[in-house]
Amino acid sequence: MAKLLIKSGCILRGTVNISSAKNAILPVIAASLLSGERCILNEVPYLEDVKVMGEVIKSIGARFEEFDKESIAIIASELSNPEPTYELIRKMRASFLVMGPMLSRIGRVRISLPGGCAIGTRPIDLHLKGFAAMGAAISIGHGFIEAYAKKLKGESIYLDFPSVGATENIMMAACLADGVTTIENAAEEPEIVDLANFLSNMGAIIRGAGTDTIKIEGVKELRGAAHTAIPDRIEGGTFMIAAAATGGDVLVDSVVPEHLKPVTAKLKEMGVEVTEYERAIRVKSCGCLNPTDIKTMPYPGFPTDMQSQMMSAMCVAKGTSIATETVFENRFMHINELKLMGAKIKVDGRSAIIEGSERLSGAKVKATDLRAGAALTIAGLCAEGYTEISDIYHIERGYIGLEGKLRKLGADIERIEE
Repeated sequence: MAKLLIKSGCILRGTVNISSAKNAILPVIAASLLSGERCILNEVPYLEDVKVMGEVIKSIGARFEEFDKESIAIIASELSNPEPTYELIRKMRASFLVMGPMLSRIGRVRISLPGGCAIGTRPIDLHLKGFAAMGAAISIGHGFIEAYAKKLKGESIYLDFPSVGATENIMMAACLADGVTTIENAAEEPEIVDLANFLSNMGAIIRGAGTDTIKIEGVKELRGAAHTAIPDRIEGGTFMIAAAATGGDVLVDSVVPEHLKPVTAKLKEMGVEVTEYERAIRVKSCGCLNPTDIKTMPYPGFPTDMQSQMMSAMCVAKGTSIATETVFENRFMHINELKLMGAKIKVDGRSAIIEGSERLSGAKVKATDLRAGAALTIAGLCAEGYTEISDIYHIERGYIGLEGKLRKLGADIERIEE
């Protein structure tokens, strides 16, 4: 089992290059199932989640080939198995995104209820509501969902919550449906726009991606396409916060500054100097942070995937900060680990009240989920003594070479195998 060992006194300086977004690549891999032709994805972050998604689509008959260091080819000319492997679906929630493409392409699917990080219930009812509205017959039992549709039909669908996954799944299903599908109260995240761009390159007709109303006009077939996903705004935001918390000076390169506006705004409130360039953001901090408040919201609000990292910065700010989580009901699991490092945090319902202090103390902690692991890494960079983080397989689901990138910025961090 691998661990991260971090020594205190880290002030991050230099330039870090951000990888393509995991949360953009995974739905694009699923969307490749909509065509029988070859699709090529470039600059792929070969994370554990990407590997799992590759195994998922291989289990239903698609070919998933890594043909150079950062490129993959997907050929889904024969989808022979309507039931993806149970163990793979249970590993990762994003694997559920194959349901829409399979239902649209081959008209049937049997899939287990999805797994993933234990940060909340994340119900799939909105996905199924959309498929049912488009004419799919759906049954649930014994931990599986079965769906059948001779041909999906376009329909107007209103989402009770702007779910990213439901928006993506319904949008993909609609591409080969008869007629026009309208998704109202759709998610507006950049990853939705990225998926729409890929589908459009395949021949789909999509309007309104990035707004709360998306219209998809069904077509008879889609062709293969090449695609490079957008930069990972969550990885970019993680390095921005790490630079701010350690009193560093870091150029976060290969990002879209517009995607990081909520993080930029909060760091500025904390007294951090943030300079935006066309494809980069420079974060310069004296290490003396002001307190701030955050409330997670769907995009363009403050992202839930940045809440735990920001809380680590709040722990070393001077004063009282409040973090309110509105998206997932169980996304405070990192708090007990931060308390082991001396953080002063009280939880009141969906809000955490953080009393900042000058220093945290190194301790043995564990990553309870992906973003919690990133938060503990930031805390370890700020703490006195040594911090040992276990269960880092969570971190490696979403960050490629995190310790290597931090070392290049001056961090004393290493990955050790037990």
